[in-house]
Amino acid sequence: MSLVFPHTFVPWFRAVAPYIHMYRGKTFVVALAGEAIAAGKLEVFVQDLAILHAMGLKIVLVHGFRPQVSEQLAAKGHASRYHKGVRITDAVALDAAQEAAGQLRFEIEAAFSQGLPNTPMANATVRVVSGNFLTARPVGIVDGVDMMHSGLVRRVDGAAIQRAIENGAIVLLSPFGFSPTGEAFNLTMEDVATATAIALQADKLLFMTEIPGIRERLDDLESPIDTELVLADARRLLAQLPAATAPTDLAHYLGYCVRACEGGVERSHILPFATDGALLLECFTHDGVGTMVVDEKLESLREATSDDVGGILQLIEPFERDGTLVRRERTEIEREIGTYTVIEHDGIIFGCAALHPYPEAHTAEMAALTVSPLSQGQGDGERLLKRVEQRARGLGLASLFVLTTRTMHWFIKRGFVQVDPDWLPEARKRKYNWDRRSQVLVKRLV
Repeated sequence: MSLVFPHTFVPWFRAVAPYIHMYRGKTFVVALAGEAIAAGKLEVFVQDLAILHAMGLKIVLVHGFRPQVSEQLAAKGHASRYHKGVRITDAVALDAAQEAAGQLRFEIEAAFSQGLPNTPMANATVRVVSGNFLTARPVGIVDGVDMMHSGLVRRVDGAAIQRAIENGAIVLLSPFGFSPTGEAFNLTMEDVATATAIALQADKLLFMTEIPGIRERLDDLESPIDTELVLADARRLLAQLPAATAPTDLAHYLGYCVRACEGGVERSHILPFATDGALLLECFTHDGVGTMVVDEKLESLREATSDDVGGILQLIEPFERDGTLVRRERTEIEREIGTYTVIEHDGIIFGCAALHPYPEAHTAEMAALTVSPLSQGQGDGERLLKRVEQRARGLGLASLFVLTTRTMHWFIKRGFVQVDPDWLPEARKRKYNWDRRSQVLVKRLV
């Protein structure tokens, strides 16, 4: 039996609550590479997807089958052939694709049907719906190469898929489609997932792939993953990369992410299936584990508005409860909302600080400086401090002070010095809580 540690579990669970609220009712199209299934990742992936489904997300799952088709062809003594990252599908390869699609659909539906006690699937009721939601067309002849039975998505029956997910089912799509005349075509997982996400105007398109993401320096395999890539930068990067010659090339996945965002999908992601729980980590942590392509930068440092009151309250409540911050009533924050600066990421408030001027003393107090546990250690506190300092200088003030009981050293490292509480402006001194014994620290601004 596993142990639960309340001092870590409870704060974590509260921290992810904003994501749970934000994602309820949203539509995610998730594409699982066949390599992940071949690597034995299907069962835990299905469990994670079932958790998202239980939280009220609408989910379309598209599976790939490249290694499974290649295995079928090898068993038949037939070589796999590709052109520009796309399989050349002759009659033998088409039969192999049909066999692989049927087998994988069976395995995926079986995985969703599990309900073993003491697993994430216990008490889960997940209905999986498949069908002929896709109309396909032939790729044709490319660079003089006849792609034969390889196809592209012509149309997605978005209305039918929407009805199924609105009724609580997970829609399962195989990379297989038929023309209006009934001719079968082998499609790519990436094309199916992207076309489906665009047809549904999905909130997210997530590729679970062999690629860990896009590194900040492409020539350095040890460089950090670039967790957020603006669409304009993604286009520039795609233009610099060599054209994809294999399905696992970075340009292959990045091209589909760009296409999805250009088609109206708000966010597209490249995630490593090798990382356990990558889907959950990407959805419920500040920076995630892969690369997200977005139409515009999701994080902003700005002055607060009345719409931010709820987010600020949710952010500071745990710190008020443990005594780090002095308790503030909602009406007080609503009244003083114009004094707050916030850091917002993807619609969620991750940091805040308030500036309370005392013009008669040529100083101001920075209060309620708070950074979410999900993003601490990433410089958000310093960004808030600098913005508050800028606001104070703009008011012509000579200094900035803070009252703290636990974070004195953090402020000292950033130029603050400790002073006696008698230093405080008279108006602030009258409100000073001598029982709390807060330390007073001041930083000169001029």
